[in-house]
Amino acid sequence: MLHSPPLAHPPRGNAGADLCITPSMSLPAAAPQRQLKHRRQIDVQVFARGDGLWEVDATLTDVKTRVAHMAEGPRPAGTPIHEMLLRLVVNERLDILEAGSETRWMPYAGHCDDHGDAYGRLVGLNLLDRFRHHLRERVGGVLGCTHVTELAQVLPTAVVQAFAGEVIDTRGTADGAAKPFQLDRCHALKSSGAVVRLNYPRWHQPTA
Repeated sequence: MLHSPPLAHPPRGNAGADLCITPSMSLPAAAPQRQLKHRRQIDVQVFARGDGLWEVDATLTDVKTRVAHMAEGPRPAGTPIHEMLLRLVVNERLDILEAGSETRWMPYAGHCDDHGDAYGRLVGLNLLDRFRHHLRERVGGVLGCTHVTELAQVLPTAVVQAFAGEVIDTRGTADGAAKPFQLDRCHALKSSGAVVRLNYPRWHQPTA
């Protein structure tokens, strides 16, 4: 079992003490002789435009640590095999108003990026309304790019995280407030658990 290093500057008070003594999750031990061969990076950035709309830039990059022999010839180590950008414009209800993609690095130049305006088909979808199902219907398989479609699947939770505490009420303490959306969506935030009892007492539901 790997153990997390101690916090460099643990928070003060009881909350800090609780953080420091929380046991680590189990993780398979990393082999000392292992060598990095491939890295996939997914980056999602969410921008407030100041006009009530938000832009979402999602990028997927694949890089190898060796020379990759591609259709057009060798590609040096560290040069992307894939690099795709998907951009959405959404409103605060998470409706997609504009969408499009750009393929910057690809295995088959002139072919991988030859899908027209496939990701414009995402306009009209809502990130919280069966988005992944509708995504597959509109751009799944040969209708789009495997990697851009895969990248799009992470966007609902990424945008919700960007909106949390700014657009979406995550505390639920105001009169008439709805139950915070994040409760009962993971093991730590079950309504009967300690986290909800300590941090969201209004919404705590003790186990009978």
